[in-house]
Amino acid sequence: MTVDYTASAPGKVNLHLGVGEARPDGYHELSTVFQAVDRREVVVLAAHPERPAVASGSVVARLETTFRVTRPTEDIDTPRNLAWRAVDAAVEAYRRLAPAPAPLPPVDLAVDKSVFVAGGMAGGSADAAAALVAAAAYVEDFTGFRLDDTALLREAAALGADVPFCLQGGTALGSGRGDELCEMMSRGEYWWVFINPMVALPTGETFACLDDMRHGDASLVPHMGTTRLAQALVTGDPRRVAAALHNDLEPAAVALRPQLRRLLDVAGSRGLKAIVSGSGPTVALLCEDALSAINTRDEIYDQYDEFEAVFAKGPVEGAVVQ
Repeated sequence: MTVDYTASAPGKVNLHLGVGEARPDGYHELSTVFQAVDRREVVVLAAHPERPAVASGSVVARLETTFRVTRPTEDIDTPRNLAWRAVDAAVEAYRRLAPAPAPLPPVDLAVDKSVFVAGGMAGGSADAAAALVAAAAYVEDFTGFRLDDTALLREAAALGADVPFCLQGGTALGSGRGDELCEMMSRGEYWWVFINPMVALPTGETFACLDDMRHGDASLVPHMGTTRLAQALVTGDPRRVAAALHNDLEPAAVALRPQLRRLLDVAGSRGLKAIVSGSGPTVALLCEDALSAINTRDEIYDQYDEFEAVFAKGPVEGAVVQ
């Protein structure tokens, strides 16, 4: 008999992404505004108390992912998967912090993916955030030891720069690597269409390309200020928010994948404003309202076989056990 723990966490869009200089740790200094959207990743942790308990090493026996978006060509159901690593991280935190850690029953993981894979929407980070809170519930049930929010945030930051935001959700200003968060006031709801151009665009390549482009183009300066966007978010007016959207990485993403220019034009003609989401390649289109977003998604599907499109609204809550 299994004991199941189900949790979900949101994908994200960067309303603003300012990219500063490269840091000694290899990351860039960021000034970014995240918004969590209701394309949620769902993780089910199934514990097996009838099997021999695990005292050291990974408690994860297997991982299986169900895709509601395009399946990648590579196998992601491995110990390198962020959901698997997040469970391991939570268990290791318990073993490190508990006075007398006890063995834990092995678990199977199931991930239900609704966010594009490697698309700049933090799908993997959402998997990690959901797995962290599911694993914390599992640890507490079987041992009585509670991993508090501070411990979970510490593990989240170690897993990846976007994971802390996927834990928190809402709308937040991210600094440092993007993992130092400050909640931002935001009124209203915002409707998006996310369009996947079905091309690969590794994050590291995009940042490196921006660095190279800045050497030859003095106009590509870091945009680290977020005041205009913060003022727009307080109004709840999607038109004002659209006017304030910005992504320093967009020129680099377009330079690396020129087909994104066409996609930005196609999307931008159908809504308030289109930008590259995060490091790409997904394009995020802010729409006037829900009906506009739904109609635009349908138009994209009807007219462009080479694109994959979904709609979503934000802001929404972060990772939760269901």
